[in-house]
Amino acid sequence: MPETLHAASPGKPRVRFAPSPTGFLHVGSARTFIFNWLYARRNHGTMILRLDDTDVERNTDASVNSIFDGLKWLGLNWDEEYKQSERGDLHRKMAETIFQKGLAYRDFTPAHTSDSERSGAQGTWLFNLGMRELSRAESDRRAAAGEPFALRFRVPRDGGVVHFTDAVYGEQTKAAADIEDFALLRSDGMPTYHLASCADDADLRISHIIRGQDHLSNTYKHILIFEAAGFTPPQFAHLPLLVAPDGTKLSKRRHGPVVSVTTYRDAGFLPEAFINFLCLLGWSPKNDREQMTRQELIDAFSLEGINRANAVVNFKESAEPSNVVIPTPSEEGEKGRNLLSAPEDTFDPKALWLNAEHIRGLTIDDLTRRLLPIVQEKYPRVTSEKMLRITPLIRERIKLLRDVLTAADFFFVDQLPPYDPAELIPQKGDAAVAAKVLQRAKEVLANVEFKHDPLDQALRAAAQELGIKAGQMFQPIRVAVCGRKNAPPLFETLEVLGKESTLARIDRAMKKLS
Repeated sequence: MPETLHAASPGKPRVRFAPSPTGFLHVGSARTFIFNWLYARRNHGTMILRLDDTDVERNTDASVNSIFDGLKWLGLNWDEEYKQSERGDLHRKMAETIFQKGLAYRDFTPAHTSDSERSGAQGTWLFNLGMRELSRAESDRRAAAGEPFALRFRVPRDGGVVHFTDAVYGEQTKAAADIEDFALLRSDGMPTYHLASCADDADLRISHIIRGQDHLSNTYKHILIFEAAGFTPPQFAHLPLLVAPDGTKLSKRRHGPVVSVTTYRDAGFLPEAFINFLCLLGWSPKNDREQMTRQELIDAFSLEGINRANAVVNFKESAEPSNVVIPTPSEEGEKGRNLLSAPEDTFDPKALWLNAEHIRGLTIDDLTRRLLPIVQEKYPRVTSEKMLRITPLIRERIKLLRDVLTAADFFFVDQLPPYDPAELIPQKGDAAVAAKVLQRAKEVLANVEFKHDPLDQALRAAAQELGIKAGQMFQPIRVAVCGRKNAPPLFETLEVLGKESTLARIDRAMKKLS
Protein backbone atom coordinates (compact mmCIF):
# COMPACT_ATOMS: atom_id res chain seq x y z
CA MET A 1 0.00 0.00 0.00
CA PRO A 2 1.12 3.62 -0.43
CA GLU A 3 3.32 4.89 2.40
CA THR A 4 2.73 8.63 1.91
CA LEU A 5 0.33 10.47 -0.36
CA HIS A 6 1.90 13.02 -2.69
CA ALA A 7 -1.12 14.36 -4.54
CA ALA A 8 -0.01 15.96 -7.78
CA SER A 9 -0.80 19.60 -8.36
CA PRO A 10 -2.72 20.48 -11.53
CA GLY A 11 -0.45 20.05 -14.54
CA LYS A 12 2.03 17.93 -12.64
CA PRO A 13 2.97 14.56 -14.13
CA ARG A 14 1.20 11.35 -13.25
CA VAL A 15 3.27 8.25 -14.03
CA ARG A 16 2.73 4.57 -13.41
CA PHE A 17 4.57 1.29 -12.98
CA ALA A 18 2.39 -1.57 -14.23
CA PRO A 19 4.02 -4.98 -13.66
CA SER A 20 2.35 -8.25 -14.63
CA PRO A 21 2.55 -10.67 -11.67
CA THR A 22 3.77 -13.69 -13.61
CA GLY A 23 7.22 -14.09 -12.03
CA PHE A 24 9.78 -12.46 -9.78
CA LEU A 25 10.63 -8.76 -10.05
CA HIS A 26 13.03 -8.43 -13.02
CA VAL A 27 15.91 -5.95 -12.75
CA GLY A 28 14.65 -4.31 -15.95
CA SER A 29 11.23 -3.84 -14.38
CA ALA A 30 12.87 -2.43 -11.25
CA ARG A 31 14.75 0.11 -13.39
CA THR A 32 11.45 1.09 -15.06
CA PHE A 33 9.91 1.65 -11.63
CA ILE A 34 12.92 3.71 -10.52
CA PHE A 35 12.91 5.94 -13.61
CA ASN A 36 9.17 6.58 -13.20
CA TRP A 37 9.69 7.29 -9.50
CA LEU A 38 12.56 9.70 -10.15
CA TYR A 39 10.56 11.53 -12.81
CA ALA A 40 7.58 11.89 -10.48
CA ARG A 41 9.66 13.07 -7.54
CA ARG A 42 11.78 15.41 -9.68
CA ASN A 43 8.65 17.10 -11.02
CA HIS A 44 6.50 16.93 -7.85
CA GLY A 45 4.14 14.52 -9.57
CA THR A 46 2.29 11.33 -8.62
CA MET A 47 3.73 7.80 -8.68
CA ILE A 48 1.15 5.06 -9.29
CA LEU A 49 1.56 1.31 -8.85
CA ARG A 50 -0.88 -0.71 -10.93
CA LEU A 51 -0.80 -4.49 -11.04
CA ASP A 52 -1.70 -5.56 -14.58
CA ASP A 53 -3.14 -8.87 -13.39
CA THR A 54 -5.72 -9.68 -16.05
CA ASP A 55 -3.74 -12.72 -17.27
CA VAL A 56 -5.61 -15.04 -14.89
CA GLU A 57 -3.94 -18.25 -16.06
CA ARG A 58 -0.38 -17.00 -15.38
CA ASN A 59 -0.84 -14.69 -12.39
CA THR A 60 0.14 -16.10 -9.00
CA ASP A 61 0.04 -14.83 -5.43
CA ALA A 62 3.71 -15.76 -5.10
CA SER A 63 4.56 -13.46 -8.00
CA VAL A 64 2.57 -10.62 -6.45
CA ASN A 65 4.44 -11.12 -3.17
CA SER A 66 7.77 -11.20 -5.01
CA ILE A 67 7.02 -7.88 -6.71
CA PHE A 68 6.03 -6.23 -3.45
CA ASP A 69 9.03 -7.73 -1.63
CA GLY A 70 11.37 -6.32 -4.25
CA LEU A 71 9.75 -2.87 -4.24
CA LYS A 72 9.68 -2.81 -0.46
CA TRP A 73 13.41 -3.55 -0.37
CA LEU A 74 14.12 -0.68 -2.79
CA GLY A 75 12.41 1.61 -0.30
CA LEU A 76 10.75 3.85 -2.91
CA ASN A 77 7.15 4.56 -1.99
CA TRP A 78 4.23 5.20 -4.30
CA ASP A 79 1.17 7.40 -3.99
CA GLU A 80 -1.71 5.42 -5.48
CA GLU A 81 -2.26 1.69 -5.97
CA TYR A 82 -4.65 -0.25 -8.23
CA LYS A 83 -5.33 -3.77 -9.47
CA GLN A 84 -6.32 -4.02 -13.11
CA SER A 85 -8.47 -7.09 -12.42
CA GLU A 86 -10.81 -4.91 -10.34
CA ARG A 87 -11.43 -2.49 -13.20
CA GLY A 88 -13.06 -4.76 -15.80
CA ASP A 89 -16.19 -2.64 -16.14
CA LEU A 90 -14.08 0.35 -17.06
CA HIS A 91 -12.29 -1.66 -19.76
CA ARG A 92 -15.50 -2.95 -21.29
CA LYS A 93 -16.98 0.54 -21.23
CA MET A 94 -14.11 1.85 -23.36
CA ALA A 95 -14.51 -1.10 -25.73
CA GLU A 96 -18.22 -0.33 -26.07
CA THR A 97 -17.47 3.34 -26.76
CA ILE A 98 -15.10 2.43 -29.56
CA PHE A 99 -17.55 -0.15 -30.96
CA GLN A 100 -20.48 2.27 -30.99
CA LYS A 101 -18.37 4.72 -33.00
CA GLY A 102 -17.93 2.03 -35.65
CA LEU A 103 -14.20 1.83 -34.91
CA ALA A 104 -14.35 -1.81 -33.83
CA TYR A 105 -16.20 -4.88 -35.06
CA ARG A 106 -17.19 -8.32 -33.82
CA ASP A 107 -15.15 -11.22 -35.17
CA PHE A 108 -17.05 -14.50 -34.82
CA THR A 109 -14.25 -16.54 -36.40
CA PRO A 110 -12.73 -19.00 -33.87
CA ALA A 111 -9.31 -18.58 -35.50
CA HIS A 112 -7.73 -16.86 -38.47
CA THR A 113 -8.68 -18.76 -41.62
CA SER A 114 -7.01 -19.17 -44.99
CA ASP A 115 -9.36 -16.43 -46.23
CA SER A 116 -7.72 -13.90 -43.91
CA GLU A 117 -6.15 -10.92 -45.61
CA ARG A 118 -2.32 -11.00 -45.64
CA SER A 119 -0.84 -7.75 -46.87
CA GLY A 120 1.28 -6.46 -44.02
CA ALA A 121 4.93 -5.43 -44.30
CA GLN A 122 6.05 -9.05 -43.89
CA GLY A 123 2.91 -10.64 -45.21
CA THR A 124 1.47 -10.78 -41.70
CA TRP A 125 -2.19 -11.35 -40.89
CA LEU A 126 -4.12 -8.09 -40.97
CA PHE A 127 -7.86 -8.82 -40.85
CA ASN A 128 -10.60 -11.25 -41.75
CA LEU A 129 -12.38 -9.57 -44.63
CA GLY A 130 -15.71 -11.32 -44.05
CA MET A 131 -15.91 -10.27 -40.41
CA ARG A 132 -14.68 -6.71 -41.01
CA GLU A 133 -17.39 -6.10 -43.63
CA LEU A 134 -20.15 -7.94 -41.79
CA SER A 135 -23.23 -5.72 -41.54
CA ARG A 136 -24.11 -4.29 -38.16
CA ALA A 137 -27.52 -5.94 -38.30
CA GLU A 138 -26.02 -9.38 -38.94
CA SER A 139 -23.39 -8.79 -36.25
CA ASP A 140 -26.08 -7.85 -33.70
CA ARG A 141 -28.18 -10.89 -34.65
CA ARG A 142 -25.31 -13.35 -34.15
CA ALA A 143 -24.27 -11.72 -30.89
CA ALA A 144 -27.84 -11.82 -29.58
CA ALA A 145 -27.96 -15.53 -30.44
CA GLY A 146 -25.07 -16.09 -28.06
CA GLU A 147 -22.40 -16.75 -30.66
CA PRO A 148 -18.97 -16.00 -29.13
CA PHE A 149 -16.88 -13.28 -30.72
CA ALA A 150 -13.74 -11.27 -30.26
CA LEU A 151 -14.01 -7.51 -30.56
CA ARG A 152 -11.40 -6.16 -32.98
CA PHE A 153 -10.20 -2.64 -33.61
CA ARG A 154 -11.01 -1.47 -37.13
CA VAL A 155 -7.59 -0.17 -38.18
CA PRO A 156 -7.96 2.43 -40.98
CA ARG A 157 -7.03 1.09 -44.42
CA ASP A 158 -7.01 4.43 -46.23
CA GLY A 159 -3.26 4.78 -46.58
CA GLY A 160 -2.80 6.83 -43.41
CA VAL A 161 -0.04 6.61 -40.82
CA VAL A 162 0.16 6.42 -37.04
CA HIS A 163 2.63 8.90 -35.59
CA PHE A 164 3.95 9.89 -32.17
CA THR A 165 7.03 11.56 -30.72
CA ASP A 166 8.91 9.44 -28.22
CA ALA A 167 10.85 11.35 -25.56
CA VAL A 168 13.83 9.01 -26.04
CA TYR A 169 13.65 7.66 -29.62
CA GLY A 170 12.20 10.73 -31.31
CA GLU A 171 9.74 10.71 -34.19
CA GLN A 172 8.01 7.36 -34.75
CA THR A 173 5.80 6.59 -37.76
CA LYS A 174 4.13 3.44 -39.04
CA ALA A 175 1.75 2.89 -41.91
CA ALA A 176 -1.69 1.94 -40.66
CA ALA A 177 -1.80 -0.62 -43.48
CA ASP A 178 0.85 -2.61 -41.62
CA ILE A 179 -1.10 -2.84 -38.34
CA GLU A 180 -3.43 -5.79 -37.88
CA ASP A 181 -6.99 -5.48 -36.61
CA PHE A 182 -5.94 -6.30 -33.06
CA ALA A 183 -8.34 -7.59 -30.43
CA LEU A 184 -9.83 -5.37 -27.74
CA LEU A 185 -11.91 -8.10 -26.10
CA ARG A 186 -11.27 -11.83 -26.31
CA SER A 187 -14.02 -14.27 -27.15
CA ASP A 188 -14.55 -14.90 -23.41
CA GLY A 189 -15.21 -11.20 -22.87
CA MET A 190 -11.88 -10.54 -21.12
CA PRO A 191 -10.04 -7.37 -22.16
CA THR A 192 -6.71 -7.67 -23.93
CA TYR A 193 -3.55 -6.04 -22.62
CA HIS A 194 -3.86 -3.24 -25.17
CA LEU A 195 -7.39 -2.27 -24.18
CA ALA A 196 -7.02 -2.65 -20.41
CA SER A 197 -3.76 -0.71 -20.33
CA CYS A 198 -5.13 2.20 -22.34
CA ALA A 199 -8.42 2.31 -20.45
CA ASP A 200 -6.60 2.43 -17.12
CA ASP A 201 -4.06 4.98 -18.32
CA ALA A 202 -6.86 7.24 -19.53
CA ASP A 203 -8.94 6.84 -16.38
CA LEU A 204 -5.95 7.42 -14.07
CA ARG A 205 -4.96 10.50 -16.09
CA ILE A 206 -1.48 9.18 -16.79
CA SER A 207 0.53 11.99 -18.36
CA HIS A 208 3.76 10.11 -19.17
CA ILE A 209 4.17 6.42 -19.98
CA ILE A 210 7.79 5.49 -19.24
CA ARG A 211 8.38 1.84 -20.09
CA GLY A 212 10.75 -0.57 -21.82
CA GLN A 213 11.72 -0.29 -25.47
CA ASP A 214 10.15 -3.71 -26.08
CA HIS A 215 6.76 -1.93 -25.83
CA LEU A 216 7.61 0.56 -28.56
CA SER A 217 5.81 -1.45 -31.25
CA ASN A 218 2.67 -1.64 -29.08
CA THR A 219 2.45 2.13 -28.90
CA TYR A 220 1.01 2.49 -32.40
CA LYS A 221 -1.98 0.40 -31.34
CA HIS A 222 -2.30 2.36 -28.11
CA ILE A 223 -2.32 5.67 -29.98
CA LEU A 224 -5.22 4.34 -32.08
CA ILE A 225 -7.14 3.26 -28.95
CA PHE A 226 -6.66 6.56 -27.11
CA GLU A 227 -7.77 8.59 -30.10
CA ALA A 228 -10.73 6.32 -30.87
CA ALA A 229 -11.95 6.62 -27.28
CA GLY A 230 -11.62 10.41 -27.37
CA PHE A 231 -8.49 10.84 -25.25
CA THR A 232 -5.28 12.68 -25.94
CA PRO A 233 -2.48 10.09 -25.76
CA PRO A 234 0.08 10.52 -22.98
CA GLN A 235 3.71 11.39 -23.67
CA PHE A 236 5.66 8.19 -24.32
CA ALA A 237 9.26 7.53 -23.29
CA HIS A 238 10.72 4.11 -24.03
CA LEU A 239 13.78 2.90 -22.15
CA PRO A 240 16.68 1.02 -23.75
CA LEU A 241 16.78 -2.68 -22.99
CA LEU A 242 19.09 -4.31 -20.47
CA VAL A 243 21.19 -6.97 -22.16
CA ALA A 244 23.64 -9.67 -21.10
CA PRO A 245 27.37 -9.52 -21.98
CA ASP A 246 26.67 -11.50 -25.16
CA GLY A 247 24.11 -8.91 -26.27
CA THR A 248 21.00 -11.01 -25.66
CA LYS A 249 18.08 -9.49 -23.80
CA LEU A 250 18.14 -10.23 -20.07
CA SER A 251 15.82 -13.19 -19.68
CA LYS A 252 14.51 -15.01 -16.63
CA ARG A 253 14.61 -18.28 -18.54
CA ARG A 254 18.05 -17.85 -20.09
CA HIS A 255 19.95 -16.04 -17.33
CA GLY A 256 18.15 -17.25 -14.22
CA PRO A 257 18.40 -15.66 -10.75
CA VAL A 258 20.87 -12.94 -11.78
CA VAL A 259 17.99 -10.99 -13.36
CA SER A 260 15.91 -11.02 -10.16
CA VAL A 261 15.97 -8.05 -7.80
CA THR A 262 15.91 -10.32 -4.76
CA THR A 263 19.17 -11.91 -5.91
CA TYR A 264 20.90 -8.62 -5.21
CA ARG A 265 19.09 -8.15 -1.94
CA ASP A 266 20.11 -11.58 -0.68
CA ALA A 267 23.68 -11.19 -1.94
CA GLY A 268 24.12 -8.19 0.34
CA PHE A 269 23.61 -5.16 -1.88
CA LEU A 270 22.39 -1.95 -0.27
CA PRO A 271 19.13 -0.83 -1.90
CA GLU A 272 20.48 2.69 -2.41
CA ALA A 273 23.58 1.29 -4.17
CA PHE A 274 21.46 -1.02 -6.34
CA ILE A 275 19.21 1.88 -7.33
CA ASN A 276 22.32 3.95 -8.13
CA PHE A 277 23.64 1.09 -10.32
CA LEU A 278 20.38 0.58 -12.23
CA CYS A 279 20.11 4.31 -12.92
CA LEU A 280 23.45 4.25 -14.72
CA LEU A 281 22.17 1.54 -17.08
CA GLY A 282 20.77 3.58 -19.94
CA TRP A 283 20.87 7.04 -18.33
CA SER A 284 23.71 9.55 -18.26
CA PRO A 285 23.53 12.30 -15.62
CA LYS A 286 24.82 15.68 -16.78
CA ASN A 287 27.11 15.90 -13.75
CA ASP A 288 29.13 12.91 -15.04
CA ARG A 289 29.13 11.42 -11.55
CA GLU A 290 28.58 7.76 -10.82
CA GLN A 291 28.09 7.49 -7.07
CA MET A 292 25.00 9.44 -6.11
CA THR A 293 22.57 9.57 -3.21
CA ARG A 294 18.84 9.20 -3.72
CA GLN A 295 18.29 12.96 -3.54
CA GLU A 296 21.12 13.60 -5.99
CA LEU A 297 19.50 11.15 -8.42
CA ILE A 298 16.19 12.99 -8.08
CA ASP A 299 17.82 16.36 -8.69
CA ALA A 300 19.74 15.13 -11.75
CA PHE A 301 17.14 12.94 -13.47
CA SER A 302 15.59 13.89 -16.80
CA LEU A 303 14.14 12.01 -19.74
CA GLU A 304 16.60 13.85 -21.99
CA GLY A 305 19.45 12.02 -20.26
CA ILE A 306 18.15 8.56 -21.25
CA ASN A 307 20.24 6.87 -23.94
CA ARG A 308 18.95 5.02 -26.98
CA ALA A 309 21.57 2.27 -26.95
CA ASN A 310 20.89 -0.91 -24.99
CA ALA A 311 22.70 -1.12 -21.64
CA VAL A 312 24.95 -4.10 -20.84
CA VAL A 313 24.85 -5.74 -17.41
CA ASN A 314 28.32 -7.27 -17.14
CA PHE A 315 27.53 -10.23 -14.92
CA LYS A 316 29.41 -13.51 -15.22
CA GLU A 317 27.36 -16.27 -16.80
CA SER A 318 28.30 -19.31 -14.73
CA ALA A 319 26.04 -21.88 -16.39
CA GLU A 320 24.80 -22.87 -19.80
CA PRO A 321 21.21 -21.78 -20.40
CA SER A 322 19.98 -25.36 -20.17
CA ASN A 323 21.57 -25.79 -16.75
CA VAL A 324 20.39 -22.57 -15.12
CA VAL A 325 18.17 -23.17 -12.08
CA ILE A 326 15.32 -20.68 -12.12
CA PRO A 327 13.72 -20.22 -8.69
CA THR A 328 10.01 -19.65 -8.51
CA PRO A 329 8.91 -16.59 -6.53
CA SER A 330 7.92 -18.86 -3.63
CA GLU A 331 11.38 -20.44 -3.68
CA GLU A 332 12.90 -16.98 -3.60
CA GLY A 333 11.15 -16.26 -0.34
CA GLU A 334 11.84 -19.62 1.29
CA LYS A 335 15.32 -20.50 0.03
CA GLY A 336 16.60 -17.33 -1.60
CA ARG A 337 19.72 -16.92 0.51
CA ASN A 338 20.83 -20.47 -0.23
CA LEU A 339 19.87 -20.42 -3.91
CA LEU A 340 21.48 -17.09 -4.61
CA SER A 341 24.77 -17.24 -2.70
CA ALA A 342 26.65 -16.59 -5.92
CA PRO A 343 30.33 -15.61 -5.85
CA GLU A 344 31.13 -11.91 -6.07
CA ASP A 345 32.42 -12.14 -9.64
CA THR A 346 28.93 -13.18 -10.75
CA PHE A 347 27.87 -9.54 -10.47
CA ASP A 348 28.68 -6.51 -12.59
CA PRO A 349 31.98 -5.00 -11.31
CA LYS A 350 30.46 -1.52 -11.30
CA ALA A 351 27.60 -2.74 -9.13
CA LEU A 352 30.11 -4.18 -6.65
CA TRP A 353 32.21 -1.01 -6.68
CA LEU A 354 29.18 1.21 -6.11
CA ASN A 355 27.99 -1.01 -3.28
CA ALA A 356 31.38 -0.86 -1.57
CA GLU A 357 31.42 2.93 -1.90
CA HIS A 358 27.92 3.25 -0.44
CA ILE A 359 28.91 0.93 2.43
CA ARG A 360 31.86 3.18 3.26
CA GLY A 361 29.52 6.14 3.27
CA LEU A 362 27.27 4.66 5.98
CA THR A 363 27.69 5.59 9.61
CA ILE A 364 28.96 2.85 11.90
CA ASP A 365 25.56 2.66 13.60
CA ASP A 366 23.70 2.35 10.29
CA LEU A 367 26.06 -0.25 8.86
CA THR A 368 25.90 -2.24 12.10
CA ARG A 369 22.11 -2.22 11.94
CA ARG A 370 22.26 -3.73 8.46
CA LEU A 371 24.98 -6.27 9.20
CA LEU A 372 23.57 -7.60 12.47
CA PRO A 373 20.63 -9.60 11.02
CA ILE A 374 22.99 -11.34 8.58
CA VAL A 375 25.39 -12.22 11.40
CA GLN A 376 22.69 -13.29 13.85
CA GLU A 377 21.13 -15.61 11.27
CA LYS A 378 24.29 -17.74 11.58
CA TYR A 379 25.60 -16.64 14.98
CA PRO A 380 22.53 -15.77 17.07
CA ARG A 381 24.53 -14.99 20.21
CA VAL A 382 26.30 -11.99 18.69
CA THR A 383 25.01 -8.78 20.29
CA SER A 384 24.61 -5.34 18.76
CA GLU A 385 27.18 -4.03 21.24
CA LYS A 386 29.80 -6.47 19.98
CA MET A 387 28.91 -5.82 16.37
CA LEU A 388 29.34 -2.07 16.93
CA ARG A 389 32.96 -2.75 17.89
CA ILE A 390 33.58 -5.02 14.89
CA THR A 391 31.98 -2.88 12.17
CA PRO A 392 34.70 -0.18 12.04
CA LEU A 393 37.32 -2.88 11.55
CA ILE A 394 35.70 -4.37 8.43
CA ARG A 395 33.90 -1.45 6.78
CA GLU A 396 36.76 -0.90 4.32
CA ARG A 397 37.15 -4.63 3.69
CA ILE A 398 33.69 -5.62 2.42
CA LYS A 399 31.92 -5.04 -0.91
CA LEU A 400 28.67 -6.81 0.00
CA LEU A 401 26.87 -6.98 3.34
CA ARG A 402 27.16 -10.76 3.36
CA ASP A 403 30.98 -10.40 3.24
CA VAL A 404 30.79 -9.84 6.98
CA LEU A 405 30.52 -13.62 7.36
CA THR A 406 33.96 -14.11 5.81
CA ALA A 407 35.67 -10.88 6.82
CA ALA A 408 34.76 -11.16 10.49
CA ASP A 409 33.85 -14.81 11.11
CA PHE A 410 36.68 -15.33 13.64
CA PHE A 411 35.04 -12.76 15.94
CA PHE A 412 31.87 -14.85 16.20
CA VAL A 413 33.21 -18.32 17.08
CA ASP A 414 34.61 -19.74 20.30
CA GLN A 415 37.18 -21.85 18.45
CA LEU A 416 38.73 -21.21 15.06
CA PRO A 417 38.23 -23.73 12.25
CA PRO A 418 41.35 -25.66 11.17
CA TYR A 419 44.10 -23.69 9.46
CA ASP A 420 47.58 -24.51 8.12
CA PRO A 421 50.22 -24.22 10.90
CA ALA A 422 52.69 -23.01 8.26
CA GLU A 423 50.73 -19.76 8.20
CA LEU A 424 52.09 -19.07 11.71
CA ILE A 425 55.67 -18.86 10.45
CA PRO A 426 56.72 -15.23 9.73
CA GLN A 427 58.62 -14.11 6.67
CA LYS A 428 62.35 -14.89 6.87
CA GLY A 429 61.64 -17.06 9.89
CA ASP A 430 60.99 -20.64 10.80
CA ALA A 431 58.90 -22.68 13.20
CA ALA A 432 61.31 -21.94 16.04
CA VAL A 433 60.91 -18.19 15.54
CA ALA A 434 57.12 -18.56 15.44
CA ALA A 435 57.19 -20.57 18.68
CA LYS A 436 59.31 -17.92 20.41
CA VAL A 437 56.99 -15.16 19.22
CA LEU A 438 53.87 -16.92 20.47
CA GLN A 439 55.45 -17.81 23.82
CA ARG A 440 56.59 -14.23 24.40
CA ALA A 441 53.26 -12.83 23.18
CA LYS A 442 51.42 -15.04 25.64
CA GLU A 443 53.58 -13.77 28.53
CA VAL A 444 53.25 -10.14 27.50
CA LEU A 445 49.52 -10.20 26.74
CA ALA A 446 48.73 -11.85 30.06
CA ASN A 447 49.84 -8.69 31.83
CA VAL A 448 48.81 -5.82 29.57
CA GLU A 449 45.67 -3.75 29.32
CA PHE A 450 43.70 -4.76 26.23
CA LYS A 451 43.59 -1.31 24.67
CA HIS A 452 45.17 -0.22 21.40
CA ASP A 453 48.11 1.82 22.69
CA PRO A 454 49.23 -0.52 25.53
CA LEU A 455 48.98 -3.52 23.15
CA ASP A 456 50.96 -1.68 20.48
CA GLN A 457 53.72 -0.65 22.88
CA ALA A 458 53.98 -4.02 24.60
CA LEU A 459 54.20 -6.12 21.43
CA ARG A 460 56.64 -3.79 19.70
CA ALA A 461 58.84 -3.90 22.78
CA ALA A 462 58.64 -7.71 22.75
CA ALA A 463 59.78 -7.74 19.12
CA GLN A 464 62.83 -5.71 20.05
CA GLU A 465 63.62 -8.10 22.91
CA LEU A 466 63.52 -11.03 20.46
CA GLY A 467 65.60 -9.15 17.92
CA ILE A 468 63.01 -9.38 15.15
CA LYS A 469 61.01 -6.90 13.10
CA ALA A 470 57.54 -5.84 14.23
CA GLY A 471 55.95 -7.57 11.23
CA GLN A 472 57.59 -10.85 12.18
CA MET A 473 56.12 -10.44 15.66
CA PHE A 474 52.64 -9.56 14.50
CA GLN A 475 52.06 -12.23 11.81
CA PRO A 476 52.12 -15.32 14.08
CA ILE A 477 49.83 -13.56 16.56
CA ARG A 478 47.41 -12.47 13.81
CA VAL A 479 47.18 -16.00 12.38
CA ALA A 480 46.84 -17.47 15.88
CA VAL A 481 43.85 -15.31 16.77
CA CYS A 482 42.23 -14.94 13.30
CA GLY A 483 43.19 -18.19 11.56
CA ARG A 484 44.63 -16.33 8.53
CA LYS A 485 47.09 -13.65 7.52
CA ASN A 486 44.58 -11.32 5.88
CA ALA A 487 42.63 -9.80 8.75
CA PRO A 488 41.67 -6.41 10.25
CA PRO A 489 44.26 -4.33 12.18
CA LEU A 490 45.82 -6.46 14.90
CA PHE A 491 45.52 -4.29 18.01
CA GLU A 492 41.87 -3.38 17.38
CA THR A 493 41.17 -7.07 16.73
CA LEU A 494 42.75 -8.06 20.05
CA GLU A 495 40.69 -5.42 21.84
CA VAL A 496 37.45 -6.91 20.50
CA LEU A 497 38.48 -10.53 21.13
CA GLY A 498 39.55 -9.79 24.71
CA LYS A 499 42.31 -11.27 26.81
CA GLU A 500 40.76 -14.65 27.59
CA SER A 501 39.94 -15.55 24.00
CA THR A 502 43.26 -14.22 22.69
CA LEU A 503 45.37 -16.25 25.14
CA ALA A 504 43.33 -19.39 24.48
CA ARG A 505 43.86 -19.08 20.72
CA ILE A 506 47.59 -18.49 21.15
CA ASP A 507 47.77 -21.63 23.30
CA ARG A 508 46.11 -23.68 20.56
CA ALA A 509 48.46 -22.19 17.95
CA MET A 510 51.50 -23.19 20.02
CA LYS A 511 50.22 -26.75 20.15
CA LYS A 512 49.80 -26.71 16.36
CA LEU A 513 53.44 -25.75 15.96
CA SER A 514 54.66 -28.48 18.29
